[in-house]
Amino acid sequence: MDGSDTEFGFELRSCRWAELAWPPDDRSSGAVLVARQLGTKRRRWDTIVLECDPDGLRKRARFGPERLDSDLRHVIRNAPAEWAYYRDALPEPGYSWRYVREAIHRADDRGILETRRNGNRIEIRRRWAYPDWFERVIAIENKPDLDAAAARDLRPQLEFDVALALADEVWVATRATGERVEPVLFEDLPVEAGILTLEPETLEADVAWYPRTLSVEKPGTHILERPTGGDRDASAARFEYVDPAEKTELRLGIAERAYERGWRSFVETMRPDCRHFELRDLNGLVPRCASKGRCQTAAECAGSCPAFEPEPPAWRTRDWPLEGGPGRLCRRLLEDRRRRRRPGL
Repeated sequence: MDGSDTEFGFELRSCRWAELAWPPDDRSSGAVLVARQLGTKRRRWDTIVLECDPDGLRKRARFGPERLDSDLRHVIRNAPAEWAYYRDALPEPGYSWRYVREAIHRADDRGILETRRNGNRIEIRRRWAYPDWFERVIAIENKPDLDAAAARDLRPQLEFDVALALADEVWVATRATGERVEPVLFEDLPVEAGILTLEPETLEADVAWYPRTLSVEKPGTHILERPTGGDRDASAARFEYVDPAEKTELRLGIAERAYERGWRSFVETMRPDCRHFELRDLNGLVPRCASKGRCQTAAECAGSCPAFEPEPPAWRTRDWPLEGGPGRLCRRLLEDRRRRRRPGL
């Protein structure tokens, strides 16, 4: 067992495939940025694919590798080209100006905003205009073994995604079976969701069902509560509308976190300093546990793992560079791969 049959291992290979081969049609998408385990407080997706404008993506690098949160975006996107008192330059935030001042100081510390004192007033001036760097958001749910029970659990999540229309497209990625008609096509899933069948070892994929493009520029529907069902249940679902401006901010927040994190950030919650931790070069540097003989899950690779053993000190002084052993080398390798996907850093 290589670990690709687990959802975590399959998810990493799905991310690598998207990085190499997206989009799965003849359409050109420019630059592609892939991240994993991102979303909103109500919904988290396995894989996020950002179709980016190459020039805009390079301009985004001016603001550094860290994400711009909503407070920073409020300041950076509205900062004037010429010096101005910040309260005159920025629109009403809808919350205390104290938080705006804190965001201004954070932006100044990061070198992405110019500030100066004019008496008791703080004046600001932008260094660069914030670019429109991403064009489309693609959400993918990874289910290597999508049987009927898994499909029943997944359907409400996909219905939520389709109704809200926060992503431009919603997909389900599952393991290819090689059958003439993939069994996943017989499952009760929303027709708006695309279906991708992936062979995780060879990273070959086919589209079993193309998705519909969702109306991200129109108001979305946030499903709050569903009827329980049954012959005697005639209750209606409870929902609320989400206006396009709020959806735009949510999409931008997801994109910023995807830019910061990428899909190779799994190492930040695992233990590469364990002597059994390895990176397989196959399919884009995925983790492997020599003790387990397979790709471990993120939950397994922790200090509480019974097989955990720290790297011997000799590894850091003999064959490995003095600045660290194999664990730090793994981190540097993955960080280097993440940086390559963000040109201009």
